[in-house]
Amino acid sequence: GLKWWLFVRVCGMKRILVIEDEQSLRRDIMEMLAFEGYEVDGAENGAAGIAQAQRQLPDLIICDIMMPEMDGYGVLDALRRNEATAAIPFIFLTARTDKVDRRQGMEQGADDYLTKPFTVQELLKSVDTRLRRRRDIEQVSERRLEDLRDSIILAMPHELRTPLTVIMGFSDLLNADCETMSPARIREMAEHISQAASRLYHMVENYLVYAQIEIIVADPNGKDLLRGHQTLEPRIVVEDQAIQRAQFYDRESDLLLEVQDAPGVRILEDYLKKAVSEIVDNAFKFSAPETPVCVSAAVEGGAFYTIKVRNHGRGMTAEQIARVGAYMQFNRRFYEQQGSGLGLIIARRLAELHGGQLQIESAVDAATTVTLTLPLTQ
Repeated sequence: GLKWWLFVRVCGMKRILVIEDEQSLRRDIMEMLAFEGYEVDGAENGAAGIAQAQRQLPDLIICDIMMPEMDGYGVLDALRRNEATAAIPFIFLTARTDKVDRRQGMEQGADDYLTKPFTVQELLKSVDTRLRRRRDIEQVSERRLEDLRDSIILAMPHELRTPLTVIMGFSDLLNADCETMSPARIREMAEHISQAASRLYHMVENYLVYAQIEIIVADPNGKDLLRGHQTLEPRIVVEDQAIQRAQFYDRESDLLLEVQDAPGVRILEDYLKKAVSEIVDNAFKFSAPETPVCVSAAVEGGAFYTIKVRNHGRGMTAEQIARVGAYMQFNRRFYEQQGSGLGLIIARRLAELHGGQLQIESAVDAATTVTLTLPLTQ
């Protein structure tokens, strides 16, 4: 009953579902696993197995391939299509050793194969390996979630408070002393207010864009709608955005442009502007004045438009590159940074939504190159 199910979950006992139409084999497998301390459930066919898996969400599923009405491939396909069951480790049982069958299962997302007849040791080893693998993945995910929490705790108060403090502070000074200030002093304070407001606006805009992207991702037809848009003469967009970011940081002399044109790229112009702006901004933000920021673009392979932004700054480790994500700022405790960490992930998501990709090549205290690749219009 429910109390026993809760006891099993609290105590950490793993639950396994065995889907096998041959009753004697199903019973034998269930007994072997129960003897090893697993909580085991059985289902006599594919349809019953799917229903039970969706109801109980087991930690692992063992499923025969050759079953009447619905075979194991159908079961696996149905479970992988359901978000709640998509990540459950799945082991196939089969009497067939054909490589084509094995490849078909692996392509659908099966984690392992056991060929009948199999020994108790083979069964237990496969189960233990898949459960350990899932536990490792969950631990990595939990560590990343902790890092995300830390990053939000460290970054968000600072990102909101800093520009607001500047705006409020200089506004109060202007209100109190504007009649006695020189025009130059008033202009200086106004510039500080404007810069702080721009920083705050950029942060809010990034959160809104990121939320919009996630809504599109959740829509089954979202990607198809996006890929119907195009930007003609992308060279103009790339150059304009690069120049604007260089002007913002007062580093126009550091900007090197080597941008070639293309007939068109498959992305909405506003999204192309956003992606280019973010990766160029990142290059200026994390490199010192009087060091070059090179922005290049060209058609590669006849099917893609490749935009590269290279700077000489702090750089990133391989682990940091692999963990680029929303709200993630690296070494926040040791370096002052501006921004919420959304820029690169927005650019990456936009590229992927349009059939492209974003890659980062970097080394600590050396050059960093961000490459944005987008498909050309046909």
